[in-house]
Amino acid sequence: MHEMSLMENVLGAVRKNAAQMNINKVQRIKLVVGKLSMAMPDSLRFAFEALKQDALFKEAVLDIEEKPIICRCSSCEYDFQPDEEYNFICSRCDSGLIEIVSGRELYIDCYEGE
Repeated sequence: MHEMSLMENVLGAVRKNAAQMNINKVQRIKLVVGKLSMAMPDSLRFAFEALKQDALFKEAVLDIEEKPIICRCSSCEYDFQPDEEYNFICSRCDSGLIEIVSGRELYIDCYEGE
């Protein structure tokens, strides 16, 4: 479960920034997670709950914004979502020349604290 390691890194980054900003209590952390990042939101939530034991995060909540996979066809400029089987073929012109424009994200968007 690599989500535990990911969440350790998230909490470490927030902890470091909170110390620099003199924040003693984090209330909310918002992550952006793309479908292609291979990070499972439920597993991230589980890891967050398991790791938030110190006073800085004790009352914090985790907010996860999931980003869908969005592709852009290089042939006809059409933006589309691949089907459930992850066929990366343009649904308008059947071209396989596509660019993935969304879905790989995995980052801390923001956090709130006092």
